[in-house]
Amino acid sequence: MREMEIHDYARQLLEAHGPEAIAEAAQNAIDLESKGELELAKTWRHIEDAMKLMRGPHQS
Repeated sequence: MREMEIHDYARQLLEAHGPEAIAEAAQNAIDLESKGELELAKTWRHIEDAMKLMRGPHQS
């Protein structure tokens, strides 16, 4: 998946699922890593990172 596609997908996930989308992406990566699907897991980690950047820093 190209960088632009990852960011588009990450934005769509955030719009559709809100902050829970980040946890969902992380869980997808964990599940795929446990199955040995390392390249696909890497893509999900990249999507997770993109969503974290879009979300911005935590406010306290």
